[in-house]
Amino acid sequence: MNAKIQHQTNIKKLAINILDNLNTAVVLLDEQFRVHCINSAAEILFSISMHKISSQPISLLLNDAEFISAIQSAIDSNHPFTQRERQIQLFDRKVIVDVSVQPIQSEEGEHYLLLELNQLDRHLRISKEESLLAQHETIQALLRSMAHEVKNPLGGIRGAAQLLERELADPELAEYTQVIIDEVDRLKKLVDRMLGPNTRPNPTLINIHWVTERVRSLLKADKNNNVKIEFDYDPSIPEIVFDPEHLIQAVLNIVRNATQALTEQNAQTEHDEHNNKIIIKTRVLRHFNIGHTRYKLVAKMDIIDNGPGISEKMQERIFMPLITGRAEGTGLGLSIAQSLISQNGGLIECQSKPGKTIFSLLLPIT
Repeated sequence: MNAKIQHQTNIKKLAINILDNLNTAVVLLDEQFRVHCINSAAEILFSISMHKISSQPISLLLNDAEFISAIQSAIDSNHPFTQRERQIQLFDRKVIVDVSVQPIQSEEGEHYLLLELNQLDRHLRISKEESLLAQHETIQALLRSMAHEVKNPLGGIRGAAQLLERELADPELAEYTQVIIDEVDRLKKLVDRMLGPNTRPNPTLINIHWVTERVRSLLKADKNNNVKIEFDYDPSIPEIVFDPEHLIQAVLNIVRNATQALTEQNAQTEHDEHNNKIIIKTRVLRHFNIGHTRYKLVAKMDIIDNGPGISEKMQERIFMPLITGRAEGTGLGLSIAQSLISQNGGLIECQSKPGKTIFSLLLPIT
C-alpha cells in the first residue's frame, strides 16, 4: 500500500511539474469563480503568485466583465468554448490570447472550470528579443571590423605627426602637430567607447538590490539631480551570477539617460520639475525566455520614468551606437549598457509612450 501511495505522490508531483513548464497559462476555477490553482505561465501573465490568488475570486485577475460573463455562461451551460485572438483586459494592460474554457468534474462530483490562455503577444516579444540580440551581435561584429580599419591608419598619422614635430625648426609650429595628435587620440577614444567595455565579465554571486542601493548612493552625490527616485523591491529574488561592475554601470547609464530626458523636458515645456520621477522596480519571472534560451527563473529590473517618451521609430534603433534622441546626447550610453548586460547573458528591452518609458533589464538566475 505504501508503494502505491508513493507512486501516486510521484505522479502528482510530475503532473505539477509538467503544468509549471507549460508555455500556456492554466487557471482552475471552482463553481464560485474562485481560483483553485494557476501554473507558472499564468503567474507571469497575471503578474501574481499562486500564494496570493489562491481561493480569491477571478475578478482579482481580470478587469474584463464581458470575458467573465462568457466564463459564467460556460459554467451554467456546462459547455466548453474556444476563442482565437481574444483581447482581454487585465488591471495593468491588455493582452491578446487564444483562450479555451473547459468545464470539468472531479470524482467527488465537484464542478470546476479549466481556463487555458495562450498569450500571442508573448510570441511577438520573443521574436523581437531574438531580433534585438541578432542586431546587437551584428553591430558588435561591424564595430570590431571598423575599429581595426580605423585605428591602424590613426596610429600611422599620430606617429608621423610626432616625427614631424621633432623636425620642425620653429617650436611655435608644434602647436599644429599637437592638434593632429590630440584629434587622433580623441578619435581613438571614440572608437573604443563605441566598442564598449573591453574587459571580460568577472561574474560573482550578487544580490541585485545591493546593486540598486549602490546606484542610489551614487545618485545622491549628484547635487544637480532634481529627479525623485523611488524603489519597489521584490525581496524574494535569489542572488544572481553577474559582474557587479557591469550591472552597476548599465543601471547608471539608463538612470542618467532618464534623468537627462526629464531635465530637458523641464527646459522645453512647462512641466513641473517636482513631478519628475524614476521608479526602479524588481520582480521575478518564472519559466521565461531570453532570446533562444529558456530559464526557470529570471530577475527583471524595470527602470521607469515619466518623461516625454521615445518615438516608436527611435525605439527600434535606441541601442545602436551614436543613435540618440537628445540634442546633447552621445548615443553611446544605451549601446554600452546593452553590451554590458548581453556579455553576462541578459538583455535590455524598452517600451515607451509619452509620460511613461520602461527599460527592463532581464537577468538570468542560474
